[in-house]
Amino acid sequence: MNAILNVGAERLALLLGLGLFFGFAFEEFYSDELPSRPGGVRTFPLLALAGGGLYVLDEKYAAAFIAGLLVVGSWIYAYIRRQSKSESTSVEGLFVVPICNLLAYALGAIALTQPLWMCVGIAVAAVLLLSGRRTLHDWAQRVPTGEIITAGQFLLLVGVVLPLLAGRPAIPYTTITPFGVWLAVVAVSTISYASYLLARYVFPGRGTLLMSFLGGLYSSTATTVVLSRLARDEGMTGELQAGIVAATTVMYLRILAVSSLFNLALGRRLILPILLLTGAGALLTFLRARTARSHPRVTSPSNPLQLGSALVFALLFVAVSMLTALAQHYLGSAGIFALAGVVGITDIDPFVLSIAQGGAAQIGLTTAAGAILIATSSNNLLKAIYTLAFSRRRESLVPAALLASLAAFGVVLALMLVR
Repeated sequence: MNAILNVGAERLALLLGLGLFFGFAFEEFYSDELPSRPGGVRTFPLLALAGGGLYVLDEKYAAAFIAGLLVVGSWIYAYIRRQSKSESTSVEGLFVVPICNLLAYALGAIALTQPLWMCVGIAVAAVLLLSGRRTLHDWAQRVPTGEIITAGQFLLLVGVVLPLLAGRPAIPYTTITPFGVWLAVVAVSTISYASYLLARYVFPGRGTLLMSFLGGLYSSTATTVVLSRLARDEGMTGELQAGIVAATTVMYLRILAVSSLFNLALGRRLILPILLLTGAGALLTFLRARTARSHPRVTSPSNPLQLGSALVFALLFVAVSMLTALAQHYLGSAGIFALAGVVGITDIDPFVLSIAQGGAAQIGLTTAAGAILIATSSNNLLKAIYTLAFSRRRESLVPAALLASLAAFGVVLALMLVR
């Protein structure tokens, strides 16, 4: 009796409202296709009230609620068995309808015992899934199987591997932990995967410049190679030249975001030079794109998120962290700057993350910021060489010179920062 009194009028009102809401949505979506189906605007509120009432009768063991669940389950079983013998019944009607009735019954106990956001969220999510039935079916047919596997790999990186590494001791000869390494992998993978999804599904075929901006979020080097190869086949147009510079311009913002995420003080030290470099890159991009024609013909980027790539990134991260510690110990700041110039010809993200996570505390924020600027300049020189090598066009001297000028500007800013 006390349990019933403790329920509260507001909870009963919420329970009835959610049951009606779910029932109205169910009636709207299935009234034409399945006129003889069980459930609806009257049945769902009654099921919800029955589930809630049976639960409060025995909160400790929920025996009454379980007994009611068995009754509802038997009713659902009888419905499925009868409908499965009818050739006119669709697979969706055969399973979705009973599941909705079962969920309506469970809403009773959920609304009376769980936080408001949970019961409302479950009801709204169920209605959205019903209303988005055709849209979801269209997506399922259009999305390749490889994309689903990739999404599963991303969830594996975030939801399985990362929690398993929590609390592990630091890696020998470094100041970083396995959790920190994998957190860096997750951060970079998230940016890469998000930019890939935007480029492929939100803005597909929207022109070279936009695709270059999105490509620069996950790899300005890869984007430069793609555009240079396209120039070899079709000619180095002004639009392709602008796209190459645009990818590097976005790279600066990505470096600033990643650095700030793991070391806010380092991000503050980098913000002025990075914004100056970004502004210079944006100006050069605008000057090249102003007279260029738009050709929405750049192919969609390849998916950058793979488990193998994540493992390679983690190994590079650990290796670069060790090299950074050794360079600082034996060679001082000059060794850090030399290492920054070397790693620029590979992937600079492991170096930036190793500096942000632990290296900045040992070498100082000023040296760390200068090393990151030198690494980006070295990487720009590599992309200038890639532009010339892969395009094999005389016009490629223009974007190569622009990348080289950004590299020189970065070195000047690094020298001004550390002097």
